[in-house]
Amino acid sequence: MSTALRFLIVDDFSTMRSIVRNLLKESGYTEADEAEDGVVALNKLRNSKFDFVVTDINMPNMNGFQLLAEIKKDDTLKHLPVLMVTAEARKEDIVAAAQGGAAGYIVKPFTKATLEEKVTLILKKMGL
Repeated sequence: MSTALRFLIVDDFSTMRSIVRNLLKESGYTEADEAEDGVVALNKLRNSKFDFVVTDINMPNMNGFQLLAEIKKDDTLKHLPVLMVTAEARKEDIVAAAQGGAAGYIVKPFTKATLEEKVTLILKKMGL
């Protein structure tokens, strides 16, 4: 299944961005851009069109929670689904992500199947 949705992958580790990008590509999502932190991501989101954000939580400059908050308070961006990715499965992070308006949450390391399942579920919820 190929789709023209445009993803923004946000992570401070370039290797992780590449992994997520490749997993998305294998799942048929070929349109993706990358940002190394929330500041760069927000700038890209405000200056280009994206359909989906996959972001790490722990990053310098602006972390995933701060990025999520900025997206949700921006009228032109708040409709975007945000999938949070973290190395720690802390209950308070999961709660904070949900309360902040994240569309989903996955813990590293994850498989193509896990990422694909989450993305598909989120898109279904949004009616896409």
